[in-house]
Amino acid sequence: MALNQLLTNKQLEVLRSYLTDDWKYLILTGAVRAGKTVIDNYLFLLELKRIAKLAAKNHDPHPLYILAGYSSNSIYTNVIAELETQFGIELRTDKHGHYHYYGIDIVPAYTGSIRGLGAIRGATSYGAYINEASLADHGVFQEIIQRCSIPSARIICDTNPDIPTHWLKTDYIDNHDPAARIKSFSFTIDDNTFLSQDYVNSLKAATPKGMYYDRAILGQWVTGEGVVYDGFNAKTMLVNSEDIPDDLNYYVGVDWGFEHKNSIVLLGDDPVTDITYLIREITNKHKLIGELVAIAQDLQVEYGTRIPFYCDSARPDNIREFQVNGINALLANKRILPGVECVTARINQDKFRVNKAGVKDFLTEVYQYHWNEKTGEPEKGDNGGDDYDVMDALRYGIYTKRAKGGFVPWK
Repeated sequence: MALNQLLTNKQLEVLRSYLTDDWKYLILTGAVRAGKTVIDNYLFLLELKRIAKLAAKNHDPHPLYILAGYSSNSIYTNVIAELETQFGIELRTDKHGHYHYYGIDIVPAYTGSIRGLGAIRGATSYGAYINEASLADHGVFQEIIQRCSIPSARIICDTNPDIPTHWLKTDYIDNHDPAARIKSFSFTIDDNTFLSQDYVNSLKAATPKGMYYDRAILGQWVTGEGVVYDGFNAKTMLVNSEDIPDDLNYYVGVDWGFEHKNSIVLLGDDPVTDITYLIREITNKHKLIGELVAIAQDLQVEYGTRIPFYCDSARPDNIREFQVNGINALLANKRILPGVECVTARINQDKFRVNKAGVKDFLTEVYQYHWNEKTGEPEKGDNGGDDYDVMDALRYGIYTKRAKGGFVPWK
């Protein structure tokens, strides 16, 4: 039987790349039911065969390979059971929970939490197959690839899409440095030509338009439903430093923190175009007030001694310390919904730009900043924690500057 009767055109494209290209990482991303895991399972077997030859050449009697997935159940369902269905290969675990094929010790690693490191800590691997990679804990993922230190070790992954700033996309899929040797392929549901057209049409029709459709059907890395600033468009609103005018009206938003992040954002309004620029974002944990004063004073040196700092009222001691040190610290107007509406208007009217070289946490937060359906206000983060410090500092700055009546005076 010819390969084109067994594999789709997209799967054949991946197979050709596997066989002929020079790569260290091979990442398949995209829609549900698109055939990513099917071809990756086949490549997994090819990798085991390749590694068996390499281990024999190295006179290594116990070659190790990492099979990673979110949980033991996902590894069994997506890989082990599918190998039996696709190829009639039955893999059974030994007393250590490891699988064996071609004489290779296949060690399962669970990527859902940092506890998944236990099985592979200290191991030296000939490679790894990481299923559902976007669900992996970042630390576990890093540990897996660090374990693959045998010469010619390679990592194959498959994943469904997540938010555009997910580390797997920004650090790997979008990494085009030739030295990284990363090959990635994006699948849509239409790439799986073995699915019945009736099934595909029905699934398309039943999938809600927007984020769900874009991810599940088109395989795109897009932001989720219910995002507060859903009008933010990175393609048009991220700008280079040299594209920001010099003669702006500057001001600063400040959200205090210590165990959670402290964020200071420098903003500037263009009096000609009425565009608001996010010029610089300084976000850190565990900064003492003296260090924050030094950051503020540096901004004063560069942008003027009377530049206003619109500050979170939660720490009056910090505000007083700013003032004692000659910083024009003022109470921010912290009204949540009017503040969000003010920032939203800037974005939706295309009056907002971000210096892409000047931000650190902004992009991650803006894509994860969601509405809470119960309270009708933006989420505070996991377990009620304050995880959106940049969003708060941004709102303090923009809304206080533009709110009717101006800032709230400090007394």
